[in-house]
Amino acid sequence: MAITQGAHHIGLTVPNLTATRDFFINVLDFKQVGEVPSYPAFFLSDGTTLLTLWQAANPASAVPFDRKNNIGLHHFALKVNSLETLKSLHQTLATTEGVQIEFAPEPLGGGPTHHMMFYMPGGIRMELIAPAA
Repeated sequence: MAITQGAHHIGLTVPNLTATRDFFINVLDFKQVGEVPSYPAFFLSDGTTLLTLWQAANPASAVPFDRKNNIGLHHFALKVNSLETLKSLHQTLATTEGVQIEFAPEPLGGGPTHHMMFYMPGGIRMELIAPAA
């Protein structure tokens, strides 16, 4: 058994703190569980995963992550409860401002698990996965 016990939280620096918080709350049903106005930061949870969102000091000069050339977060993935939920979220995300869909729900590695990949508002690459039943 590993020494660690799963992720405690995922911390993301974002160009627009309020817009990113609103995306997670309004589109993915996260709840805000805290904030630090002086940083500024918001803390959000889906009941399993805790996200910490940090405001970039100067979004205009911040450099977007290039997943093929930078060391760091390639993407992060969240699990959904069913393929139907994944397909419904795809439809919602397709019309959500600031979201860029990389690919629609498809089988993962040819198996029964399905996933999709997109860039959330602010440009961070995110994956949603519906494990096989």
